[in-house]
Amino acid sequence: MTALIHRLFDFERDESVGEVLFYRVFELIVMYWVVFFAWKWGLYIQRLGDIVLPLGIANYVDVSFMFTGGMSLWNAALISIAFFVGLVRISRYGYLAAFLLMHLQYASRFVLGEISHGSNVIGFVLLGMALAAVFFEDMTHRRRFVIGFSIFFIGLGYSTAAVSKLVASGVFWVDGSHLWMWIHERTVDTYSLTGVLSQNPLQRTLLDSHLLSTLTLAFGLVTEFFGFLMWYRRRWIIMTLLFSMHIGILMSMKINFPANNVLLLVLAYPWASLLDHGLGHLKKASIDRIRWISSVLC
Repeated sequence: MTALIHRLFDFERDESVGEVLFYRVFELIVMYWVVFFAWKWGLYIQRLGDIVLPLGIANYVDVSFMFTGGMSLWNAALISIAFFVGLVRISRYGYLAAFLLMHLQYASRFVLGEISHGSNVIGFVLLGMALAAVFFEDMTHRRRFVIGFSIFFIGLGYSTAAVSKLVASGVFWVDGSHLWMWIHERTVDTYSLTGVLSQNPLQRTLLDSHLLSTLTLAFGLVTEFFGFLMWYRRRWIIMTLLFSMHIGILMSMKINFPANNVLLLVLAYPWASLLDHGLGHLKKASIDRIRWISSVLC
């Protein structure tokens, strides 16, 4: 366990300028998705009237007040403001406020039973940012905690998703007939939206081969199961495979996971080292200026 904590967080290692700048970009990416989901859900909540499946806080608080009076839009505005407060370091509790308000928005949006996977990933990252700001004084420790916390729960999420499939259906989850059914279901869904009944070349190829469909599902299940491997040094390998899995899901079933894909790409590769390498070609005065700016803004 100690070795795992060291791999994920490594609090004792010195922090480079590239790591500081990378984290700032990471925060902006998370901000985009938080604000995007907050307003998208806020607009949708206005169309709701009943609670079918209470989630989270909705099990203890009647969230129907969010359905009227533009409350969900006011909440979206508060989420945006709270995140900005955390982003510019006005208050260490900005991210915590954004997380709690985001959970209220989430619980109000998904009372009909459909749940977005991508929003769960962003929610865990935001939780990590909230905990880091509250419990860590040192900014280096905050940044290390957020990245390690995000990688841990993303990896855990993928592995437990595979376990859930095995618990529900056993090894026969990978039966190619299941993929055929899902492709046809998504084709009907797309037809209801566009009025055009069509399938792309990959879908037609999968529908023509039960073996290929089975192997495709097997690849997805095995890749998800080993999601925990991103806790180790060469996490780019499993994260690249997971990204490839999502591309396959998009092409075969037209189900998109944009937030997952962005986070996988951002966390998989050594962007901070590339930034440090690029800064290494600058003059010392320019590096000192960037270091000063990063210390002020980050």
